[in-house]
Amino acid sequence: MLDTKGDVKKLAAEVSDPQSGRRLQLFTTEPGIQLYTGNFLDGSIHGKAGKVYPHWGAFTLETQHYPDAPNQPKFPSTRLDPGKAYTQTTVFKFLNN
Repeated sequence: MLDTKGDVKKLAAEVSDPQSGRRLQLFTTEPGIQLYTGNFLDGSIHGKAGKVYPHWGAFTLETQHYPDAPNQPKFPSTRLDPGKAYTQTTVFKFLNN
């Protein structure tokens, strides 16, 4: 759960690598983020320059509404009525310092 109240200007998450100085900042209007840590990577996937992605060799941050929101009245609604539009904004900002 995020405390950004849907303000895309507020930092929702940050990941950094002190060794290289690289940082990833995430901003979103969504109320939640799911972290996937590559638990099922097994070395069979190869990336740039043939680099192998081992177990836990990658991650992703997926912005979303709360899991089980339709069944939890206190959670923000995920209902989208016919004819209505759904919009959200997620910004990934990459820095190197």
